[in-house]
Amino acid sequence: MRHFLDINKTDIAELNKMLDQANKTKSARADLPKGTLDQEKPLTGKMIALIFEKPSTRTRVSFDMGVRQMGGQAMVLSGAEMQIGHGESIADTARVLSRYVDMIMIRTFAEETLLELAEYSDVPVINGLTDRSHPCQIMADIMTYQEKCGSILGKKVVWLGDGNNVCSSLLHAAGQFGFNLTFSGPQSLEPAVESVAYARSKGSKVEIECDARKAAEGADLILTDTWLSMHDDQAARARRHNLLRPYQVNAELMKLANVDAIFMHCLPAHREEEVTSEVLDGPNSVVFDEAENRLHIQKSIMSWCFER
Repeated sequence: MRHFLDINKTDIAELNKMLDQANKTKSARADLPKGTLDQEKPLTGKMIALIFEKPSTRTRVSFDMGVRQMGGQAMVLSGAEMQIGHGESIADTARVLSRYVDMIMIRTFAEETLLELAEYSDVPVINGLTDRSHPCQIMADIMTYQEKCGSILGKKVVWLGDGNNVCSSLLHAAGQFGFNLTFSGPQSLEPAVESVAYARSKGSKVEIECDARKAAEGADLILTDTWLSMHDDQAARARRHNLLRPYQVNAELMKLANVDAIFMHCLPAHREEEVTSEVLDGPNSVVFDEAENRLHIQKSIMSWCFER
């Protein structure tokens, strides 16, 4: 039994194994109807609990469909139904769920909830997102880059905007996969110090550049994320907009990157805010391939967790 909690907590050989398997599974499913089961069904007879303390579209649909394609069954549970850590301790919830299901995927707020759940669970636990990290998304991003451009080793990757949980996982990936990362955003929204330190400790060149145009020069990959949190009130949204407006990804910015650079966004995108429609729908954008690859890499992660 193995947990998948974060990119920096998983050996690089195992991460590459997941990517290889995801590519094989994706190729094998080419042109098949979405509801067709995979030829290999590692989740046959298994029940997977999908817990969402945070709302989700891509994570919910991709995990649910992935479980079904691999022959398993999914039980989708909302935070309101579970109330993890409120009516019952997280440790006891983990112990109880371990008696009912074969795997737990959780999309939650505090990293501590994920870690405690994994500590006391007798079944594999997968990090579907926390306030600190989003490893499944970044594994899909690595898969997409390799698919479109080949090896990401030594490439210049640029993150624009808020140094949030997705950015932290990207820094973890920089350390593991050997690419360099430039962050460009307001000083108050710079990424977690420990994530930057991790990437640098593994030999990656990490730069903090407040000028978005300078940051984009020579980029091989540009990424951004929504400027807004679902919990922001109107005043907070206005403040963040003013703060982040200089970091919008638009056509002029993309022209500063390498001619074959690609653009990614984990979605949902707020068009004309963090990215223009011209870029999102343009020739450099791979956002919908990126979204599809969430399905394939998460299937590979689930399968990996059950390997002995």
